Amino acid sequence: MDSPLTDAATVRSMLGGVTLLDVRWLLGRSDGHEQYLAGHLPGAVFVDLEHDLADPPGDPVDARGRHPLPSPERFTAAMRRCGVRTDLPVVVYDDNAGAAAARAWWLLDDAGHPDVRLLDGGLAAWRALGEEAETGEVVPEPGDFTAQPGRRPVVDADGAAALTVDGVLVDARAGERYRAETEPVDPVAGHVPGAVNVPLTDNTVAGPDGVRRFRPAADLAALYHDATDGRAVGVYCGSGVTAAHDVLALQVLGVRAALYPGSWSGWVSAGDRPVATGPRP
Repeated sequence: MDSPLTDAATVRSMLGGVTLLDVRWLLGRSDGHEQYLAGHLPGAVFVDLEHDLADPPGDPVDARGRHPLPSPERFTAAMRRCGVRTDLPVVVYDDNAGAAAARAWWLLDDAGHPDVRLLDGGLAAWRALGEEAETGEVVPEPGDFTAQPGRRPVVDADGAAALTVDGVLVDARAGERYRAETEPVDPVAGHVPGAVNVPLTDNTVAGPDGVRRFRPAADLAALYHDATDGRAVGVYCGSGVTAAHDVLALQVLGVRAALYPGSWSGWVSAGDRPVATGPRP
């Protein structure tokens, strides 16, 4: 199985023959584009997660969650604007250990791009090579990619609930949100009853150069020990964005986990679904 990850040295050797997508995004911040303009990989194009990698949410938020999957038309238009071509590999990255870029990886893989990978370590890994960042906007030639989603498994709320009985449902949020000690975004705190918590931040570890990269496969296997015994696996987070990071980590292990796109924000939108609090029993 090919890894969904690549390293900075490999990306350096690919410059001129690869499409680079910069997915700078953090929950609660809106300055990703400004950060991109201040420094990005040479030739990288900025991708706006809120507008390019998600449809607008309902008002109020409905079962699709706060970041619904983009329509094929929206995603196709965004990727063509970013210069994505079917005959060129794509590498996605961010400056937060892949937390946002994993969403772009998932969407492109689901939509049928034949070669998309995440830069392990992101912008920090590039700088750790001693390479300079490029500044300013990159406007590429339009691409030809057409999104044809459906290659990766997804589940809805009922499917997520079923996984807690017949499989494994992983919650990728921080432990304090899973335990309902805090909830900074959604109207209800807690987690889907029966879900196990593997925060996406546990997928990576800082190396001697200070760059956070994905843990070795053996360490990931220990981290996801509940999800590597052949049972069906699904992953959710707050709104279906950072859950893709856990999906990618499981892909490294050869586990093809389903994404619950609505995630916690979609789960609590109905108002009548059960909610669990505290640590896992």
